[in-house]
Amino acid sequence: MILTSIISGIRIVGQYERALLLRLGRFTGILQPGLNVVLPFGIDRTLFVDMRTTTIDVPRQDIITKDNVPVSIDAVVYFQVFDPQLAILNVENYRQATTLYAQTLLRSVLGSHDLDEMLTARDKLNLVLKEQLDKATDPWGIKVTGVEIKAVDLPEGMKRAMAKQAEAERERRAKVISAEGEYQASEKLLEAASVISQNPTGALLRILQTLTEIAVEKNSTILFPLPIEILSYFQGNGTISHRPEKSGQSESCPEP
Repeated sequence: MILTSIISGIRIVGQYERALLLRLGRFTGILQPGLNVVLPFGIDRTLFVDMRTTTIDVPRQDIITKDNVPVSIDAVVYFQVFDPQLAILNVENYRQATTLYAQTLLRSVLGSHDLDEMLTARDKLNLVLKEQLDKATDPWGIKVTGVEIKAVDLPEGMKRAMAKQAEAERERRAKVISAEGEYQASEKLLEAASVISQNPTGALLRILQTLTEIAVEKNSTILFPLPIEILSYFQGNGTISHRPEKSGQSESCPEP
């Protein structure tokens, strides 16, 4: 009988937890990790509290955004009990209470923002949710260490519309890049034409290069009209001779 009483009065508290001691229903202290002895026969009652960081997978919430877009939100909450006395004595079930408050907070906070903010400013919204939830659960001895929006699901029609918008934006950027490339190429061609116009020999070399490229690409006979300056170049001394301008009187041909 005595041995049974001693064994029933032993409480072992883990390193990661604390135990509230209630004697005849009145809070008398917190049992620390290790071996603890309490009064048997129901005089002392112990309530264990896990002090580790805990995660809550918040149930999916259907929300109407500020710009009237229906979305479904998935979120997760990270919290830790910093005061086991408050967590047990001030709220019936601190985990359930934190979950329900997180659901309400998600609907109220995210419902006051546009869809674009949810998609582009998620870190900012996570911080707002964390601060407000931490403030609300502080009287329960709960420290909220983080709130993360895991997913924002859109209706299928909205997804298709956003996909079309993204495709149109990609096409617009491609056209802008192509136009910029053509503009830069035209500037370079204009500079090259200016240089060649000042040096007739350069124009001749460019024509010969073009003929060479055409001959390599096409295995056929090509009839290509050549300016008289090119023929003069090969007949003369390597310099392009310009045809003299016709005078007002034509020369007479000698009679045979």
